Amino acid sequence: MKKVLALIGTLLIAAMAFAGCGGEQQAAKTDSKTLKVGATAVPHAEILEIVKPLLEKDGVKLEIVEFNDYVQPNLALNDKELDANFFQHEPYLVNFMEEHKEVKLKNAFGVHIEPMGVYSKKVKDLKELKDGAAIAIPNDPTNGGRALLLLQKAGLITLKDGVKEKATVQDVTGNPHNFKFQEVEAAQVPRTLDDVDAAVINTNYAMQVNLVPTKDALFMEDSTSPYVNIVAVREGDEKRPEIQALIKALQSKEVKDFINEKYKGAVVPAF
Repeated sequence: MKKVLALIGTLLIAAMAFAGCGGEQQAAKTDSKTLKVGATAVPHAEILEIVKPLLEKDGVKLEIVEFNDYVQPNLALNDKELDANFFQHEPYLVNFMEEHKEVKLKNAFGVHIEPMGVYSKKVKDLKELKDGAAIAIPNDPTNGGRALLLLQKAGLITLKDGVKEKATVQDVTGNPHNFKFQEVEAAQVPRTLDDVDAAVINTNYAMQVNLVPTKDALFMEDSTSPYVNIVAVREGDEKRPEIQALIKALQSKEVKDFINEKYKGAVVPAF
């Protein structure tokens, strides 16, 4: 009898040890499948909400961390506080890494295009802008250059040949109406609309103040825009299973249908 009790005791201890080990292994597995992605609220975080259940089917838990600026998401990703971020286009990322040499990030894949637009509360047509009118544009190098290129495409100004997205207000070679440019942080440009004659606004920030790009913008980038919004990761992380699962989910039919139905042309799928 004593031998039987001893054997039972030994088996119970072994079973408890195995269960504890299995629990630790399961916890480690769960932790390894958690994906923390930084994003600006609209439309990036909204799109990520759609992929949450898709990722869960692949055993990946998505944690969305919202940001309201264009600097901290890249710094946080580089510092390993995030696994990926979703808020920017590649020209911005390239310029960011040129300015922050310690940052080593990579474009993992493209998701959508957010056409930049020109908005105004003072005029209904850009032809109505008066001489000396004030126009607000983003103050970061890439989006500022993008805004100036849009104003050139609209026929309002002329830029120095070859400057492309690196254009600055110093590169304006033709300004027949003597427009005055106010450079403002991208997230704050919509707040200037009451004070300026026109403003060039990124779509995600326009939508946050209830502007509908396809209805309210006086002039917009078209679907040929090179500024595809991307998911960025640290160099070497592109092949991680969790990142591959994120690519699959973000480039799914469910996401494409959501973008087309919700944003109605203000955001365009790039896949």
